[in-house]
Amino acid sequence: QVQLVESGGGSVQAGESLRLSCAASGFTFRGSCMGWFRQPPGKGREPVASLYTGGGDPSYADSVKGRFTIAQDSGKNTLLLEMNRLKSEDSGMYYCAAYPDTSWSGCRIRFGRAEFDYWGQGTQVNVSS
Repeated sequence: QVQLVESGGGSVQAGESLRLSCAASGFTFRGSCMGWFRQPPGKGREPVASLYTGGGDPSYADSVKGRFTIAQDSGKNTLLLEMNRLKSEDSGMYYCAAYPDTSWSGCRIRFGRAEFDYWGQGTQVNVSS
């Protein structure tokens, strides 16, 4: 059974940092497309960042480039999102997503389309200005 469990959300002031984690289980982590998405209050889900765990450059939404970093701890089957210089518009529910057994190019396509097979329950991030 696939499980994605997010943690690390919280309430911070603008300019501060948070680190989100997503513990993955039930599928082969290596060679999977892993992504972070968020849903601001009253809005639809939007892409944040994605990573192909088999290697290659990650993808980022323009709004987070230079501030957020997606990474993996493959030894722990964990996806990470380091969020720096947070802004109030970064507030929302953050979701981890997975699409196992794909390629780097396939991962970029799926990120753009938000086409992932598995989703976590989310972790809330609140940034006050």
